[in-house]
Amino acid sequence: MTQAPATIFLVDDDESVLRGLGRLLRAAGHATRPFASPSEFLAQLSGDTPGCAVLDLRMPGLNGLELQQAMESKDCHLPVIFISGHGDVPASVRAMKAGAVDFLLKPFDEQQLLGAISQALLKDAAARAGRAETAALHARHAVLTPREREVCALVAQGLTNKEVAQRLGTTEKTIKVHRARLIQKLDVDSVAELVRFVDRLGQG
Repeated sequence: MTQAPATIFLVDDDESVLRGLGRLLRAAGHATRPFASPSEFLAQLSGDTPGCAVLDLRMPGLNGLELQQAMESKDCHLPVIFISGHGDVPASVRAMKAGAVDFLLKPFDEQQLLGAISQALLKDAAARAGRAETAALHARHAVLTPREREVCALVAQGLTNKEVAQRLGTTEKTIKVHRARLIQKLDVDSVAELVRFVDRLGQG
C-alpha cells in the first residue's frame, strides 16, 4: 500500500503566524494543515498520517508541552518542533528532553525552520519504517506453533539440537524437524539469521 504524503501540522493561536508558516512551507513544496487551537488539532489527530507537527509553546488551553503529551497519550508519535516568542530556557530544555526535534524562537530564520522540518520528516520516516518492520517480524513469528516458539527461543540462545531436545524432553530428530520448519516459516536461511530475527523481535 502506498504511504500518504507527509503533512506538516501547524498549531498556533496567532492566525497571522499560521498564514505565514503555511505560505513558507507550501512554497518549499510541503503539504500543510493549520489549526488555531490545540483542541481542534487533537480532534482531527490521526497517527496514521506521516509528517511532523510545528507547535507554538504558549497557547490558551493546552500549552505546547501539554499538547505534545496529549499527542503521545493518543499514540501519535509525530516528531514535534516548538516555536515560541519567549526565550523560555526551562521550557526549551523540557521540550528537548521530551523528544522535540528543535525549539525555535520567533522571529526565526526560514532556513532554520525548513532544516528542522527536513530533520523531523526523516525522523518520522525512519520511525515508521521501524514500526512496519517490527509488525512484519511479529506477523512471521505469530505463525509458529507454541512448541516451535519454544524451540526457536532455545536455538537462538545457542543450544544444540541435543541440548534443546533434553530441555524439552523430546528427541533430537524431532528438534531437527522443528528447526527445519522454523527456517521455512520465518523465511531465514541459517541459524545465524534466526538468531538475528529473534534479537530484532525482542528489540521491537
